[in-house]
Amino acid sequence: MTVLVWACFSVGLLGLLLNWMSVIGTLIVPRPLHSNLSRVTHLVTAKIFFVITKPLTSYEVRDRILAWQSPMALFVRLLVWVIVFDLSFSLLLLPFVDGDLWQAASEAGSAMFTLGYAAPSNVGNTVLVYVAAYTGLIVIALQIGYLPTLYAAFNRREAEVTLLVSRAGSPSWGPELLVRTRFGMAAQTSTSELSELYQRWERWAADVAESHSTYLTLVWFRSPSPQSNWLNSLVSVMDAAALQLSLSPGSAPSTRARLVIRMGFTCLNQVARAIRIPVEEDPDPDSEIDVKFEDFRAAVELMRTVDYPIEVTAEQAWPHFRGWRVNYERVAYALAYAIDAPPSMWSGPRRFASEPIMPHRPKNRTSKDVKPDDPQMIAQRKTQ
Repeated sequence: MTVLVWACFSVGLLGLLLNWMSVIGTLIVPRPLHSNLSRVTHLVTAKIFFVITKPLTSYEVRDRILAWQSPMALFVRLLVWVIVFDLSFSLLLLPFVDGDLWQAASEAGSAMFTLGYAAPSNVGNTVLVYVAAYTGLIVIALQIGYLPTLYAAFNRREAEVTLLVSRAGSPSWGPELLVRTRFGMAAQTSTSELSELYQRWERWAADVAESHSTYLTLVWFRSPSPQSNWLNSLVSVMDAAALQLSLSPGSAPSTRARLVIRMGFTCLNQVARAIRIPVEEDPDPDSEIDVKFEDFRAAVELMRTVDYPIEVTAEQAWPHFRGWRVNYERVAYALAYAIDAPPSMWSGPRRFASEPIMPHRPKNRTSKDVKPDDPQMIAQRKTQ
């Protein structure tokens, strides 16, 4: 009996150490050092939500349900931490209460949840009860401090995503971003406007790379709007930069466009590695991509409807666009599949059967307000 009690003590000590490593690695260490315990709770939660949403055919209904997935994963992880700590202290107390499991559990629970109804009876369990009480307070305090940091990073991310809706549509798409910017700046060049946009999104991508690879829960946090998504937004900005570099090499803000693409796929690679998605570090620029030349040519024709300044033919631009997009297409598709992002244009397949959604545009104005050569109306007719 004595050997069994001390074996339970050893198991409790091991559980305590592993659980503390999970808490510290998840909440304190500023890099993805998440334990298997955190990973298992996330996978179990994700599996439950997958089973729930599998029969659904409406994306909007599925999105409303999936919006609960990441918050529930947070809640389940905290619950598991507390339970493991409680069980570990119960096992640690066994040698000091003569192997009485009920008394050990009572003292551990009383201390962990600061109830104070079970007083320790000797020096050994007094020390453990105090440690248990401190542990309960520290874990709850860390989680409370963790949530504001988490939601502050989420708010920073969503501010730029929301601003992009008026520029690139919802769900966002690279060609749409260039078309809308050109239409809105028809009387002047849009180069400086896009240069400023690329600069903001370069910094945005750096922020997301740091925050989402440190706090992995953020990767699955969904935007307030069903059609908006951080991943689709970043890919649309990168596609816009790649289109501009390949179609208008003379007038494109070359440095800013190259930098946003570079920081964009660096961000995607960093987040993918953090959630254990394989990453191809140096893809062959001549590799095939999922976006076909016909899709690319259709996007070019859409841009021509608003007199976008195109300097080369679609055939001449295609190898350059493909060379840029090969750097981020595969990892972007893998991430979009993993997080069930909205099925936007040029964003790859999903776990659920779905057709890519074109960006939403405002309804046509009344005929008396529309001129026959209105470029916005021409663009809308071309894509309908």
